[in-house]
Amino acid sequence: MSATKAPRSDAFNKKPGNRRGRNQHSSSFLIQKCVEIEPLPALKDTPADQREALFLRKLQQCSIIFDFSDAMLDVKSKEVKRACLNELIEYISCENSLTERVYPEVVQMVSQNILRTLSPSDNVDYDPEEDEPTLELAWPHLQLVYEFFLRFLESSEFQPAIAKRYIDSKFVLHLLELFDSEDPRERDLLKTTLHRVYGKFLGLRGYIRKQVNNMFLRFVYESEKLNGVSELLEILGSIINGFALPLKAEHKLFLQKVLLPLHIVKSLNLYHAQLAYCVVQFVEKDGALTQPVVKGLLRYWPKTNSSKEVMMLGEIEEILDVIDPGQFPLIMEPLFKQIAKCVTSHHFQVAERALFLWNNEYIVSLIEEHVTVIMPILFNSLYRISKEHWNQSIVALVYNVLKTFMEMDQKLFNELTEAYNDKVTARSVASMKRQDQWQRLETLASERRAKLAEADPDMEEALAKLGSFSIQEKS
Repeated sequence: MSATKAPRSDAFNKKPGNRRGRNQHSSSFLIQKCVEIEPLPALKDTPADQREALFLRKLQQCSIIFDFSDAMLDVKSKEVKRACLNELIEYISCENSLTERVYPEVVQMVSQNILRTLSPSDNVDYDPEEDEPTLELAWPHLQLVYEFFLRFLESSEFQPAIAKRYIDSKFVLHLLELFDSEDPRERDLLKTTLHRVYGKFLGLRGYIRKQVNNMFLRFVYESEKLNGVSELLEILGSIINGFALPLKAEHKLFLQKVLLPLHIVKSLNLYHAQLAYCVVQFVEKDGALTQPVVKGLLRYWPKTNSSKEVMMLGEIEEILDVIDPGQFPLIMEPLFKQIAKCVTSHHFQVAERALFLWNNEYIVSLIEEHVTVIMPILFNSLYRISKEHWNQSIVALVYNVLKTFMEMDQKLFNELTEAYNDKVTARSVASMKRQDQWQRLETLASERRAKLAEADPDMEEALAKLGSFSIQEKS
């Protein structure tokens, strides 16, 4: 039986484009050409003592890979394999279906179908936000293989002690590489599969976490391209939720060196919800992590990306919502200095999201306990934009915040108002003094030009031009 690799699409000859229609391609499977398979007897109609042998034959039959790039090729055999996979899914859920002989054949069949080289994207400039994903042509078979493998892992008869001989670090590494698939259907099943593997094999947990760390580090600092970031973070969210206390140094390092730097990637919006959940889980488990987390977020705070600012303000609210009150004084000054900048943003969504923090009762209660520190940080910014901001809804929100501050500490509010007005008055007086000084300088210059012109009439025109140039430079 001859075997050859399926042709790979040449990404270098494709012209980049935006808003492409949905298309499909097939990964690089080891295709077995000109293979025709015949239906085997049904397992349910086979005597019990012969079912295991027939089950193994069906697994071997399902290890044959077909070429889906040609819809008219091997149609009958593809349908036979599909029906066989459905029968295997049903059989694996029955009692006494898993014996020691079955394990290597199951893993072999799954490996043959799932573990493959992903073809390069048809669009070298693929943007998950703008372009439709490239779907896997072999999905009719792939989906059933994933479902069969999940049933295998979830079976009540499954024995990790036997399976670990075949489901090893190499298998897991190949599984992780598939998270770069553009097909969201496959990534969703991969997420569930990897989570089951993590739960069943204690010896592989550290390896899985390490490899995910490496994938994220490459994503942040090298490629910025990985289609399965949100799915991997969703798995990590569940894993973090199960971390025992006190947290290991390894887990804290992962938070600071891997999770927090994920905020700097430009495609943050594709996975921010899952990332924020992971970060909040850490803060909830160990309050002492509040300060390094908030300082890390402030370090990676976007300077020119308004949509990322809105997302990170939402994450800050989630963190403050679960924060231990004793940790709040450690972060309030740098945090509210950044919030003051957000409040004065000309982008109304950033300002609005920052002001919405005062709609959270728990956050307001934390602010009230430390109002003597927080109000002076925010007051000038709030008071100024209440007079100057172009968006009236922002002005209304600012008035509500100022009213809240006034109710918290009327005396301090009055002192800050008076100080602000004094500062405005002082600034106005300083501006008038500058104008008077310039006016006196212009008068002196005019008098000097007049005297020089009287002494030398030929210089009058040149001095006039020089005076005009000086005035332009000043302005």
